[in-house]
Amino acid sequence: MSYSWREGNQITLLENGEQFFPRVFGAIRRAEHSLLLETFILFEDEVGNALHKELLAAAQRGVKIEMMVDGYGSPDLSDEFVHSLTSLGVRFLYYDPRPLVLGMRTNLFRRLHRKIVVIDGVIAFVGGINYSAEHNVSFGPEAKQDYAVEVKGPIVGDIAHYVQQEMGSEQKNHRWWGHRSHRPAQNSTPGDAQALLVYRDNDQHRDDIEQHYIEMLKNAKQDVIIANAYFFPGYRLLREMRQAARRGVRVRLIVQGKPDMPIVKVGAELLYNYLVEGGVEVYEYCRRPLHAKIAVQDGQWATVGSSNLDPLSLSLNLEANLMIHDRNFNQQMRENLEALLSADCQRVYESQLPKRSWWQLSKSVVVFHFLRHFPAIAGWLPAHTPKLAQVSAPVQPEMETQDRVETENSGAKP
Repeated sequence: MSYSWREGNQITLLENGEQFFPRVFGAIRRAEHSLLLETFILFEDEVGNALHKELLAAAQRGVKIEMMVDGYGSPDLSDEFVHSLTSLGVRFLYYDPRPLVLGMRTNLFRRLHRKIVVIDGVIAFVGGINYSAEHNVSFGPEAKQDYAVEVKGPIVGDIAHYVQQEMGSEQKNHRWWGHRSHRPAQNSTPGDAQALLVYRDNDQHRDDIEQHYIEMLKNAKQDVIIANAYFFPGYRLLREMRQAARRGVRVRLIVQGKPDMPIVKVGAELLYNYLVEGGVEVYEYCRRPLHAKIAVQDGQWATVGSSNLDPLSLSLNLEANLMIHDRNFNQQMRENLEALLSADCQRVYESQLPKRSWWQLSKSVVVFHFLRHFPAIAGWLPAHTPKLAQVSAPVQPEMETQDRVETENSGAKP
């Protein structure tokens, strides 16, 4: 299903783990009835253990908790970590876990890449920040620069409904989420922001997030800033970036200058000639790895979420972004990005680009089309429908094996 724009929301920008984790943990501490959590990565480090502590405390005071982590992104959680939660009634799900083959993870494609928290149906968090210490600036040179939002208002109901549906809990546990006391009052207007939940699945919403970016570029009048960690979109989005620049819109793109994976920069560099020669300003963020998935347009539109602009996010992974219409939020995010541009980014000028040659052009065309069609090829590899695996509570405290009950995830069809 598709959701509608919701008015009357309050949306707060959160930068990096230093702002994000205290707000999430504080909200969990105040939870009274229910908690939903989805994430790609959950590690047993200082951040993951802090989250674990807050979840245990919430479960002990009677909060109904459902959480889902990705089987590829979070493969090493100990039995003790998980069973201590399930023994208190937490519904713990793995998204598409697969056994190791020769010690290697094989379930690379069609990942649960969303990062969402919903508490008591009245507050939500959406963005790109995982539960690992590498999202704190204190982690060091490899710390990730990233963003999320805290949301209050009517849009929280849509977010909760979506997560319940994806976890398969909407009907089974409708009593948890259906109480009116858990929802904002109908006349409650925490803020002035309009918000829309947009998600990507492998069923009927395969290109929704990409389409919103394309429409944003088509409608831009003055200025667009896109900050995206893994940038290798399709031709339609690249073309709209150039066309916007050619009609006088200032289009700025921030990509990784110090990537966490070298292939990321190689892929983005294939697009530099096309973009820069078309008038797009390309900048590399060089302070540390960029993990952002955000953008602003003109004076009102913005987006924050989990979706990169690359083949995995746009064609395979399960993603979720908030589209936001709010001048104050737009200004806050714009000021943040302008500070990054001036202090930590280097512009890529046309004079720095390699000279065009038939060999370079031919190589770029071949690589570009291989990478763009790679999701279709990869789609053949997992010859199964991704499943949810629920970890059952241990019968005895010393039990070390996990009894997993598998149920098909109807929202992630091949």
